[in-house]
Amino acid sequence: MAAIIGGGAAGALAARTVLRRTNWRTVLISPESRPGRGVAYGAAGPWHVLNSRAAAMSVDSADPGHLLRWCHAQGLPAEPATFLPRARYGDYLADQFAAAAATAGDRLRRRLATATAVRPEPGGFLVTDDTGGTTRADHVILAVGNPASQRPAAVTDEAYRSVEFVADPWAVGALDAIPADQPVLLIGTGLTAVDVALTLTSGGRRTPVEAISRRGLLPRAHPELPPPAADFDLPASARLRPLLRRVRQEIAAGADWVAVIDVVRTRADSLWAGLDDDAQQRFLRHCQRMWEVHRHRMAPPIASRVGDLLRDGALRVRAGRLTSVEPHPDGGLTVRVEGEQPRRYGAVVSCTGPGSLPGAAGPLLGGMLRDGLLRTGPHGLGVDTDADGRVRDAHGRAQHGLWLVGPLRRGVLWEATAVPEIRGQVERLAGALLTPNLQMQ
Repeated sequence: MAAIIGGGAAGALAARTVLRRTNWRTVLISPESRPGRGVAYGAAGPWHVLNSRAAAMSVDSADPGHLLRWCHAQGLPAEPATFLPRARYGDYLADQFAAAAATAGDRLRRRLATATAVRPEPGGFLVTDDTGGTTRADHVILAVGNPASQRPAAVTDEAYRSVEFVADPWAVGALDAIPADQPVLLIGTGLTAVDVALTLTSGGRRTPVEAISRRGLLPRAHPELPPPAADFDLPASARLRPLLRRVRQEIAAGADWVAVIDVVRTRADSLWAGLDDDAQQRFLRHCQRMWEVHRHRMAPPIASRVGDLLRDGALRVRAGRLTSVEPHPDGGLTVRVEGEQPRRYGAVVSCTGPGSLPGAAGPLLGGMLRDGLLRTGPHGLGVDTDADGRVRDAHGRAQHGLWLVGPLRRGVLWEATAVPEIRGQVERLAGALLTPNLQMQ
């Protein structure tokens, strides 16, 4: 039997693939009533859209038109270049899981619970959940999504515990109590900050939302239509400088920067793996934010809305280094930025993205780390695995029967967070599962 832990996009894709490609008994352990929606799509408002075009977001890489056909069957107009509403894409993933589950019949079992521990036992693994239940499985597939965001160092204990500090903007109701008549500060200026700003300004705020990061850079915008594809040689290198030089040369020669970035994305995993440790660390220190700004782009309607907010003064984006965030005696939080006078905000929202391991591991992964069942991957970005997704234990040994799909593959891989990459992980994992020595009863 295969046990899949997690009911977001990665868990639903893994379950769909295992159910469709094998006749194995499968149990999905997750608290979601509709697997597939997860944090990214389940908490989306009507103003949130995908950051990738519909042509790239099918659940099946061999059938890129699958999502478009589903949209048309739902009466939703869509073309390959369309940026769909995120909530509707969540419906799509949930429908694909439900269809696979219906076909599988009693081969699929659901446990509406949160897994709390995984431990090896003879012939497989024992999964314990928060209902007190246990599941025995030959294979366990971890599909638990991103680690929690890391607490910003400037936030004091008192501020972190206060209702005015929002550590997880995607938690149910997290933004509901934020006052509309007091300024709000967002820590971070990436796509999460953009999403939160859209939510906070959707009802017509009377005070501005501010977003701050070390560089004060917002994501770039997708063009309305995809540019002509670029095609250029980009050989692997152990050093970072030759890769950067080659990318700059291609853009200077007239190639569209969007097309160039898209080429780099398709080769990012092999390029990342080819860098030596020093070059990887240099990339993380000096280039990561610039890569994210150009790689994780805003859809055109989102970029247009953000532009309106900036022009109207409803959103302000700036660079700065936070030195402290602490409670204000009269309510709200006092924020100090290096070189500036303290300022009071009605609320502060952390939009810094996933934290690093082991600090952001959470109970399940934290327990597995302590037990030596897994180890952190390069630079603490995720969990260490082999190329097929087998989890490596504390001694670096790839373990038979313990697998990982999703964003926690980052570090071994570079591109591991978007649906196309997760889909590829799932398909490769399924191929490895189907090798003769891994067949299950």
